Amino acid sequence: MIWYQLPQFLVSGITTGSIYALVALGFAIVHNATGIVNFAQGEFVMIGALSAITFTQSMALPLFVAFPLAVFTAMAVGFLLETAVLRRSRSQSILILVMITVGASITIRECAMMVWGKMPKTLPPFSGDEPFELAHAAILPQTLWILAITFLVVAGLSVFFNHTMAGKAMRAVAENRRGAALIGIPAHRMTMLSFVLAGGIGAVAGIIVTPVTTMSYSAGVMLALKGFAAAILGGYGNMAGAVLGGLLLGTMESLAAGFISSAYKDAVAFLLLLLVLFVRPSGLLGEKQIHKV
Repeated sequence: MIWYQLPQFLVSGITTGSIYALVALGFAIVHNATGIVNFAQGEFVMIGALSAITFTQSMALPLFVAFPLAVFTAMAVGFLLETAVLRRSRSQSILILVMITVGASITIRECAMMVWGKMPKTLPPFSGDEPFELAHAAILPQTLWILAITFLVVAGLSVFFNHTMAGKAMRAVAENRRGAALIGIPAHRMTMLSFVLAGGIGAVAGIIVTPVTTMSYSAGVMLALKGFAAAILGGYGNMAGAVLGGLLLGTMESLAAGFISSAYKDAVAFLLLLLVLFVRPSGLLGEKQIHKV
């Protein structure tokens, strides 16, 4: 019976949803600091994964060294995107800045194709590939790594935004950029930090998911689309909403693939997104916008 496979579908959905949640968090962090949608978020995921592959396979570095180096590489790309491109734009119009991120996404993708080629690449599992069974679900060790690292990232972000001066300053800029500047908070520095953080989180997502799939220069596009959908579903700019939206989107995809067909999993997931937005346009945990007249 297909219902017997429900635990397997749920495990697969939560695993995939964890990756969507990390990508959605990157979108939320940049949006809260700048008000824009960073369409280069998927390229952070790709850069992190392919850099880790280069460090481990071409330079023969151990994974525990390659992992942080790959994260720093994506963070450096985020730093350059904000300081060398977006900050120097003559127009600070939201639309213009968003279009610049679209151009940056295409440019980074083309550069990645020249560096790493068109063929998909993969990383070996962090700790073996022998699955074990739990509640009728076969679970790979890499799945546990994905869940554990996602939990650590979410917990780390919670500590950062609630218990550090830099995190509180970023929240102040998100709430009122002009007010934050008036009390001495360097808004530009907080914006730069948001891109660096988004780059690092995207790289983590790419590195931990690559052992169970593959990564190529163009793979960031679909991951960014799914992460963006998860961010919208949970309530754009809401951190908890990004996690909830990612897990819900991944689970719906997995259930649709299992009970209907893998050919329709994307359609079912995005249909859910449309239904939620029709009922609650601000997303599941988003705040309703109140316009004064």
